[in-house]
Amino acid sequence: EMQVKGELQSATEHKLFGKWSYSDLNVSDTGLEGYITFRSMKSQVFYPHTAGRYQQRSFRKVGCPFVERMINSLMMHGRNAGKKLMAIKIMKQTLEIIHLMTGKNPLQVLVTAIEKGGPREDSTRIQMGGVIKKQAVDVSPLRRVNSAIYMMCYGARESSFRKIKTISELSLIHICRCRRLLTCRSRWSPYH
Repeated sequence: EMQVKGELQSATEHKLFGKWSYSDLNVSDTGLEGYITFRSMKSQVFYPHTAGRYQQRSFRKVGCPFVERMINSLMMHGRNAGKKLMAIKIMKQTLEIIHLMTGKNPLQVLVTAIEKGGPREDSTRIQMGGVIKKQAVDVSPLRRVNSAIYMMCYGARESSFRKIKTISELSLIHICRCRRLLTCRSRWSPYH
């Protein structure tokens, strides 16, 4: 508890890294409300390193904070495996840059990017007799969230390998492209 100008205030509002609030976040896609978690107190973390066991049962990873899921996806593929503190630092820098560029809560930008970044429709193979044909199917909400997080992190990782720009800047580009903030001809674009 802190005293400010004679008043007693308590630090009860949860903020990621002590900066960005979870209170004003919303999900516009009602199908994804239960899969991008930030409403429960367990999901509103100060530091995204909960060390939770989210793979013990089916659908338990839904309870993992969405920022931590993004960080866990950044630590993939051999050379970065297990370096969670490095991934947290990358994510913190990315959120700082998003806040500087947009002036909005970067957590809301990330939620919107996850909403819009996942595929809504996919195709599967159907076999009838000896003929195999493709059939369009809807994608489940959990797979949409997982695919969006994976594709944003994969794109940032691949485009930053042996480049001058940092992975924080390039993950910003992929997040904002999913959210449709930046065009392809932006000054932050890795391709120009």
